[in-house]
Amino acid sequence: MTYAKTEEAIARLTPEQYRVTQQNGTERPFSGEYDGEKRAGIYVDVVSGEPLFASGDKFDAGCGWPSFTKPIEPAHVTELRDLTHGMVRTEVRSAHGDSHLGHVFPDGPPQHGGLRYCINSASLRFIPREEMEAQGYAQYLDQVEDVT
Repeated sequence: MTYAKTEEAIARLTPEQYRVTQQNGTERPFSGEYDGEKRAGIYVDVVSGEPLFASGDKFDAGCGWPSFTKPIEPAHVTELRDLTHGMVRTEVRSAHGDSHLGHVFPDGPPQHGGLRYCINSASLRFIPREEMEAQGYAQYLDQVEDVT
C-alpha cells in the first residue's frame, strides 16, 4: 500500500480536519470523535491513510484527546521541536501525509514506556477491526484490542 498526501485527499477534508492537519491546529478538548472510542481497530492518517496507532496502545489519559503509548509504525510518526505558545513541546506529524497529529509528552503510563501521544481526532480515521482486512490493514490485526 502506498501512503501519500494528494490534492484529492486534501480536498476531502472537513474544515476542522484541514485546520488541524494542514494549519497545525488543535481541536477543543473532549470535542473529538475518538477521545471515547473503545472498539478494537487502528487509527490512520486522515490524509494519507498510513497506519499510526492501534487500539491496544490507547488509554484514557483524561486530557480530552485520544492518547496512545506508542505508534503502531514508528517510522510513520515524525517528531519535531515545537516552541509555539511559550512552551517547549514535541510535535508529532505523519511521515507520509505530513499531517499535524498532536504532541508527545513524557507523562504516559510508566509500565508502557512513559509516553503519551496526545492526538487530535480530526487528524485520524478509525478503522474497526472487522474492516481492517478489507481496507488493506490485515498485517495489524494482532495489535488491536478493545480499550479498557
